[in-house]
Amino acid sequence: MRTTPWRAGAVGTALCLCLAATACTNAADWQPSGKASSSTQGYDTSTIAVQPEIAAMLPPGALSDGVLDVAASTDYAPAEFLDTGGRPVGYDVDLTRAIAAVLGVRGEVHTAEFDSIMASIGNKYDAGISSFTVTREREAAMDMIAYVNVGSQFTVQAGNPQEVDPSDHLHLCGLSVGVQVGTSQETAMQADSQACAAAGREPISVRSYSKQSEATTALTGGTIDAVYSDSTVAGYAVEQTGGQVEIVGALEDALPQAIVMSKSDPRLTAAVQAAVQYLMDSGIWTRILETWGIHDAALTTAALNPDVED
Repeated sequence: MRTTPWRAGAVGTALCLCLAATACTNAADWQPSGKASSSTQGYDTSTIAVQPEIAAMLPPGALSDGVLDVAASTDYAPAEFLDTGGRPVGYDVDLTRAIAAVLGVRGEVHTAEFDSIMASIGNKYDAGISSFTVTREREAAMDMIAYVNVGSQFTVQAGNPQEVDPSDHLHLCGLSVGVQVGTSQETAMQADSQACAAAGREPISVRSYSKQSEATTALTGGTIDAVYSDSTVAGYAVEQTGGQVEIVGALEDALPQAIVMSKSDPRLTAAVQAAVQYLMDSGIWTRILETWGIHDAALTTAALNPDVED
C-alpha cells in the first residue's frame, strides 16, 4: 500500500518500499528460483469486449484521442513494474487496459514519480492507478474508486517445516524473519522482537534485505524461517517460486487501494467506476489478479470514496 511519496504505510499498514531504483523495478528481481514465470505476461485484455452502455457514459470530448492515459510509478511488483524489456506490466497495468477495453479505447500506462501523480490527474493524465491506499486526506482532494484490498502476510517454505504460526506474533520469538528494508513490516518485526525480549523470550532475528527477491531467495534456501511482506507481494512470491514458498496466517491490517480521479470530471469518474464494477461482476478482475498469483484480494464493489479510518 502506498500512502506517502516514500511508500511507507499508515501505522500498522503493510507496504513494499522501493528505496532504490533497483529495489523492485523489473521482472528479473522476481526469479529467486532461477526460472522466469510466464505471469509477467499478464492477463490477455484483448479478449474483453467494449460495453456500449458503459462507453456511452463518457462525457462529450472525454478520451477523444481514443486513449485512457494512466500514470503509475512502475517500481512496485506485482502491481506495476517494468519487465525485462522495459515495458509496464503488473495487475494495475492489466486493470488499466481492461478498463479501457470496456470503454472502447486503448489504455496506456505512463511511468511517473509516485509523489507527482495526483497533481497531474485531470491535466496530464486521465487517472492514476498505482497502488494508492485510500485515506481521508486523499479523498478530500481526489475521487477514489476502490478495487483491491491489501495487507500483510507471512510466507514460509512449502510445507512450513519450521511450523511457523503467526496467529500471535509472540509465537515468532526465536525465529528468523526476512523483511524488505524501509517497509512497515520491518518496523513491525523490530517492535515484535522487542516485545519478545520484554516477555523474557528469545528475540526475533529480523533479517532486512534491500530487495524483496533477496528475502524470498533466503527463504527458499532455508536461510530464514519466514518472510513478512505485502499480501500481494506474498502471493506473487508463491507464483514466482513455483510453489517453493506458501502463505501462512491470516491477512493483517488490510486497507483498500483505489484508482485516483479528478473531482472536476465526475462523469468520467462515473464511467470508469462503472467499467471497474463490470470487471468485478464478470469475474475478469479476479482472473487478472490470479494471473499474478494474487488470491482473495479483489473487491466486489467499486466503491467511490469509501469510508476509511486514517
